[in-house]
Order: sequence, then structure tokens, then C-alpha cells
Amino acid sequence: MAHSSGICRSFYDGHFILMGYVGVMSKQGEIFDTIICGGGLVGLTTALALESAGLRVCVVDALPFETQLANEFDGRSSAISFANMRMLTALGVAKRLGDNKGPINEILVSDGRPHDGLRQGGPGRFFLHFDAGEFTGPEAGEPLGWMVENRHMRMALLSEARKHKNIHLIAPVRAIKFDFANTDTGSHASVLLSGGKTINASLIVGAEGRNSPARKEAGIRHHGWGYGQWGVVATVAHEQAHNGIAHEYFLPHGPFAILPLPGNRSSLVWTETPAAARYLKTAPDDFFQAELMRRFGSFLGDLTPAGPRWAYPLTLMVVERYIAPRLALVGDAAHGMHPIAGQGFNAGIRDAAALADVLAQTVRAGLDIADPISLERYEQWRRFDNTALLAATEGFVRLFSNDSTPIRLLRGLGMAAVDKFGPARRFFAKEAGGGIGTLPNLLRGELP
Repeated sequence: MAHSSGICRSFYDGHFILMGYVGVMSKQGEIFDTIICGGGLVGLTTALALESAGLRVCVVDALPFETQLANEFDGRSSAISFANMRMLTALGVAKRLGDNKGPINEILVSDGRPHDGLRQGGPGRFFLHFDAGEFTGPEAGEPLGWMVENRHMRMALLSEARKHKNIHLIAPVRAIKFDFANTDTGSHASVLLSGGKTINASLIVGAEGRNSPARKEAGIRHHGWGYGQWGVVATVAHEQAHNGIAHEYFLPHGPFAILPLPGNRSSLVWTETPAAARYLKTAPDDFFQAELMRRFGSFLGDLTPAGPRWAYPLTLMVVERYIAPRLALVGDAAHGMHPIAGQGFNAGIRDAAALADVLAQTVRAGLDIADPISLERYEQWRRFDNTALLAATEGFVRLFSNDSTPIRLLRGLGMAAVDKFGPARRFFAKEAGGGIGTLPNLLRGELP
């Protein structure tokens, strides 16, 4: 066997691919510590986290990475919790984001109705207010979170990944066959790529999203349901400054979130019925703007929709297991949730942090990276947190997507009660920011 490093070119599936680290060569193909299937936001974050733990990583994705950077590819933005931004800072990603991240200083949660000609709309009399200025202890001085457009996050993650020789990027190529008990290598799993190449690793990480082929190949079952809601995503420019204030506004058809982006711009996550969402995606600009104003109001002055719109169904998904022999699942491959709490990508980042901690300790103990007991520790750690988050999200959706007058009154009184009780308000703010419980090293801003 021989090691090779530096920049080389290889041919896969009719495409030339630039590679940084080639790894260990064997008769069966290249051998890495981990192969991450899926090079999206969670996949690249996991690659950087595992590389920081001293592992040699290969990332495989079906799309060219440059395609994922296009403005038309994904118009969504992500609210990154303060603990997760510590991790991105430790990994060198936050610096690459530069001015493309904006702080969330306050969050206002309220009930309300759209404005129309029959009755006055707008927020109701009950609300819940979170303010980063109330943080004490390690979180003092930090915002509640940060808003980043997904395309800028992808650019930062990819730029940082490309500088590490121990992260090997392969795209566009598909993983078409998995062998989690490779009899040729004995102690490795293998992945057959669509160009005919086979690569091997001690551990495969499934990060391909809700339809994860690695999860299906391992026979891990999943369960879920739809909410009968679609999310409409758009970006708007506005006349007045938002001052870093995010609004979660609960309307009869579901939440309407106004999330502060850098500059005088905001990202919208607008929940509607499937038929209404599909129409809003392609509706004439003047109709879309009129419907937007009915919900948004004029508190930020004149609004101008900026860029394309997207619409997609909102669903929940849970898996029976996070692990299998020589396999670990992260991100949407392991869990899928409603965007009501903005925790989807955040949960994936926390998965990556926990997996990096567990694998770093496994390596230091001299064990196989895919040691079953170590992987069970990862599963137990993340399953508890994610199950609690999924349960809370499910409860919020059922409670706040309900136009019953008694329920609206009860949830309003509940919000007002929490708002008046400072310790509860601060606890929920820290919980949403990822600052509660046993934190992996990366979420404290330290390497594994």
C-alpha cells in the first residue's frame, strides 16, 4: 500500500474531479476513515467536524458542488443557534461567512390575523419576547442566533473544506451500492460509485437527506406524516431597518416567520395550504406582494420581493435507528421536522458535533472507528435530544396551526405567562440556542 497526497485529477462518471487528499490505496480501492454520503449543508459540516477530530474524510455527492452555490438552487435561509455558531467559528466557517451573517438580537412571538377589508388584522394582545440582552453566564454578549442564506453557508463550508488535505471531495457521482460488511477488506465498509470506482472506509455517514440511500441499504425503517401544510420561502427588501428582530407570527393557516437577514432584508417562511402555496410560488408579482402585505403589514415600510420563490410540503420523519454496523446517520437522514422552530439544520450541526466527539474518543482509545459501543453512545446522545425536539415541534404545530377561539385564547395566555416569568423565558431562549445540557466540545467552541 502507498500514500499519496497533493492535488490530482481523476475521472468519474464522465466528469473530471479535483481532489485534495487521495488517502490509502489498496487493491479494493481507496480507504478512508469515513465516507460521508451527501455533500449538502450537514454533510460538509460533518466533514469539517470529523476532520477536526483527526479523521481522513471522503465526501460523495450526486450534484456538482458549484450547482449548489447558485442563487436559484435554494432560496432558503437558516437561523443558526449561538452554540452552533461557536462550532462554525472553531471550524473556520464563520470567518468565511463574513458580513453574510446577521445577528438575531430579539424574537417576538405573537398570534394574529391577516389584514382584510372586513376586519382589522395584525398581532393579538398576547406575545412572548426573547431578548439576547437578558443572557447571563457564558452566553452573555452573544445574540440569540444568526441568520445566514443557505447559498452563502454552502460557499463558506465548501471553501473551508477544500483547504483541508484530509477532506476528499467527489462530485458529481452517485453511491450506487453499499457493502457494510466488506469481505474483501475485512474491517471496512465499501461504496461502489456510479463511475465504477469502489472506495472504502471504517465508517459510512449517511447525510443525503430524508430519502437517504445509505439508510435504505442498511434496512433502517422510518416513519412520518404530513401536516397538510406547505412552506413558501421568499426574500424581501424593506424600507426600515429590522434591528435584528425576528418575528414568529401565528396565523390561521400556520406560522408566518419574518427573519432578519444582513441589510434591510428579511427571509420569509410562510405556511399555507398546499393549493395556496403552489399558487403563491408562481403568482404574478403584484398579487404576491398584495398577499404579503396583508400578513406582513407595514411596520418595516415598503416591501419589495427579492429573488425567486420556493414552495415545499412540510412533514415529520423519525427513524427507528441512527446507527447500523459501520453506519451512522446525521441530519435529515436521521430526522425531519417542521420549520416552525427553525431547528432542522441546527439539529444536523449538533449531530455532527456529537459524532466528532464520540469518534475522537474512540480513536484515542485505540478502537475501531465503527466500534459498536461507541456508535451506540452517539445514537443515545442524539436520539434523546432530537426526540425531545421533534415532540416539541409537533406540539407547537398542532397548537399554533389551530384557529379555534378557545385554543387561541389559551395559547395566548400561555405565551403571556411565560413572557412574565423571566427564568422560564431565559431557559427557553438558551434551550433554543443550544446552550442547555451536555455539550460536545465543538458547541463550546473547542476542538474534539
